[in-house]
This record gives sequence, C-alpha cells and structure tokens, in this order.
Amino acid sequence: MAYVEVLLNQKGGVGKSTLTVNLAATTADALTGSGASESSPVAAVSIDPQGSAVWWADRVDALPFYIVQAHDEIDNLRKLRDLNGIDHVYVDTPGWIGQDDDTSPLGSGPAADALRAVLESADHVLVPIEPEPLGFDPTARTIEKVIKPLGLDYLVVINNWDPRDGTADLDQTRDYIRANNWPLANTVVRHYKVHTRAAADGLVVTEYPRNRVSMEARADFSKLALELKMGAR
Repeated sequence: MAYVEVLLNQKGGVGKSTLTVNLAATTADALTGSGASESSPVAAVSIDPQGSAVWWADRVDALPFYIVQAHDEIDNLRKLRDLNGIDHVYVDTPGWIGQDDDTSPLGSGPAADALRAVLESADHVLVPIEPEPLGFDPTARTIEKVIKPLGLDYLVVINNWDPRDGTADLDQTRDYIRANNWPLANTVVRHYKVHTRAAADGLVVTEYPRNRVSMEARADFSKLALELKMGAR
C-alpha cells in the first residue's frame, strides 16, 4: 500500500510544485539510485489544472519517478494508496479553490471534488509556507478549516528562505507557527537560483551540477524527505 503525501496550502506560489517534484526525485534516488521511472516505487500526481509539475517533468530526460496529471480523474484519486508497484505518492495541489462563505471550505466543482478525493486518500499533509507575513493567514485557513477538521496528520515546512535576507523573517515565521501550536519541520528549504532555473532546464534536484551550491540545495530536500519518512513511522 502506497504512502500518500499531499502538498497543500491555500496560498499559491509557495512552492508546492517544486517540493512535489524534488521530494519525489529525492525519494526515488534514495530507494533505487536509478534514473529510470519504469522501475521506480515513487509517483507524483498533479491535481493542479495548470499542470506545472507535469510540464516540468516532461522536460526531464531521465525522470526517476512516475508522474500523472489527474485533476479530472476523481475515482482514481480515491485509489492512490492502491497504485500497483508504488510505495510513495506525492500530490501537487492547486491554490485555494474554496471561498470563506462556502458551506464546505473546499468549495464546489470539479477542482474541489479532486482535492476532496485526494485528502480522503492522504496519509499526511505537508504545508509549505514562505517566510513572509502575507502567507500567514492563508496558511492558518488551510490548517484550521481544512486539515484539522478532517483529522489529518500534517507538518508545516518553511520554504524558499533566502539566507542573504537574514533571519528576521525566518524567525518571525517560526514564532507564528509555534504560537499556533502547529508541528514545524526542522528542515528549512532554502532559496537558490538553481531551483528557479530547474524547470526550464529540465532538471530535478538529484541531477543538479556537482558543485557546492547545488549540493547544499539538494541536501535540503534530502533532509526533508528523511524527516517525512521518520515521521511516518
């Protein structure tokens, strides 16, 4: 039975697609060390109609995991744990699709149905937040109105922190998360220019050039994947 990790936050642009693709790549590399998706026990699933993760993956020569666009395959999304030969599934989700005045916080329509089906299959939710106050309220709504009412286990990860900006925003974000008693990942995923270019260059993090900066960038995803694995035990 596959373990299903859903990347979710009401706020768009917090790096869900980047985290999905690179966590899948890092997990596949750790488990198989192979560049061939045909033998991979890892899959990425996108229910974001924009299909950013799939567009990126299509540009990679030797993708180390399976990937599928499935925002309109509701029945199959309810069976993610039963994918044949797959042990780990990472799901990329769109930005917020519900409205505050909706009866359901997920809203209605096909996109909401897809997200609802995915969350029914989820073992765990990873909530990325960038170190900036604009992301605080959307993250709170995601956790308090969607994740907690469904009784899902979750972890908040600070993503895209640029060390050149100093630690003030990072510390403020950590304080906000802790004040809300949300579980916080020890790993902080740092901002690197190599991440910005990766999709256009057709590279996943395990294929970055072997230099100091790229290895540091890769290390963040490796540590986060390990942290998620340890939490799943």
